[in-house]
Parts: sequence; structure tokens; C-alpha cells
Amino acid sequence: MNNLFDLTGRVAVVTGASSGLGVQFARALASAGADLAIIARREEKLKSVKEEIEKEFNNRVEYYKLDLSEFEKIEDTVTKIEKDFGKIDILVNNAGLSIGAKAIEISIENWKKMMDLNLNAVFFMAREVAKVMKKNNYGRIINIGSVHSTVSLDIGMISPYVTSKFGVRGITTTLAGEWAEYGITVNAIGPAYFESEMTEEILETDTFKRLIKTNCPMRRPGRKGELDTTLLYLASDYTSYTNGQLIGVDGGWTTL
Repeated sequence: MNNLFDLTGRVAVVTGASSGLGVQFARALASAGADLAIIARREEKLKSVKEEIEKEFNNRVEYYKLDLSEFEKIEDTVTKIEKDFGKIDILVNNAGLSIGAKAIEISIENWKKMMDLNLNAVFFMAREVAKVMKKNNYGRIINIGSVHSTVSLDIGMISPYVTSKFGVRGITTTLAGEWAEYGITVNAIGPAYFESEMTEEILETDTFKRLIKTNCPMRRPGRKGELDTTLLYLASDYTSYTNGQLIGVDGGWTTL
């Protein structure tokens, strides 16, 4: 039987690929045979990821330093990637941040920071990559939403983050319909809490440990590797009829 997850010959772009889930996503795609264009702000970390993946998987990896909230630079970066690789088949829109603040207290500056990276950059990155994908009538765009693309959490500190991640779901749904005629699918993954730079402090707090026992039927955070198969499913050639979906990987969190 053919390996349904085989991505040999495919070119994948991963944003926010200098740490955390972005590195895991890049490694998963490389393990399936894809060549990689990795994007983030921190050049030294990108270099390390590039060297690590090339050594382990023998795939081609190129890195591109970019602050995705600088929207005017996205087009040039995508153009460079297309020039370097000749095409783009897969985009994993992973970059994001969380600034904990009550809705009544969050500053305009912090609200804009979160919306620019979590929401606006997702749209503009998808738009520029779709222009490249359209040329080959093929593409897999995978936006990284959250369990909070579906549900909120009554702790009074995450309404701005939840707003941005609900927006990712909306972008996914609308772009899926608009670009289907070009052979481009647009889907999203909705992870619950996984260990990363963004969550490492939260996961160790007593408040979180109580919350996860109440809100997650599996009563634990996600583990390394538990997002890989969902990512590879959505990235594969065989998901041409899966479009506009958000797939939760949340231990049953959204069932409650």
C-alpha cells in the first residue's frame, strides 16, 4: 500500500518555525519527505533548526528571517521562496503569540500586536502563498488555530487571544470556499494546550492544573507528536476533498 502521508517532492512553508510547535511541524513534514522553507524572527534559532533537520532527514531546508507583523515584507519573502524552490505546495500558518490581559484592561498596543500576528499575518501570508499555488492548481494551507477557536475559558485573561483564534477559523472557512476552484484546500488545526515557549509557564501553574482537570476529559496537556498525524493528513495529496475544516486535537476539550 502506498504511504498516504508521503510528501516527497513537495515544498512546505512553516511560519513561527524557530521554536515550539513550529519546529515540531517542520520536523513532521520533513519526516514525510517535504523540503522546507522556515520563517521566523530569530535568525540564530532558524539556523539551528535548519541544521538539525537537514542532518536528521537529509531534506533541503532554507530559512527566511521575517517579522510577519510587517505585512509589507511578506510578498517579497514569498517571492524569494518561490524563486529558491520553484513552487510552494504547503503552507503551515503557525506563528502567533498570547498576551494575557483582561478585556477591560488590555492596551491598544497589545491588542494590535496580537491581532497583527495571530490574525492579520495569517490572512496576508495565505494570500501571497495562494498566488503561487494557483499557478500549479494545487495547494494545502493549514492554519494553526486553537481549542479557543471553538470555546472560550472563564478565567478573564484570554478574550483578546480567543478573539484572534476565532478569527483564524473564519479566515479558514472563507478562503476555503474562495480558493477551492484553484485546487487549494484551506483547513485548520485546533490544538488544546501543548508544551511550547508560549505555554511553558502556564502549564506549571496550579490554576492551569485545576482547569485542565475540569475542562479536558483526558485531564492532561497534549504530548509531543500528537499533532503530527493531523498535520500530515491535511498536508497530503489525499485530502483534496477536506476543505474549510477545523480539526480539534484537544483531548476532548470541546466535547464539554
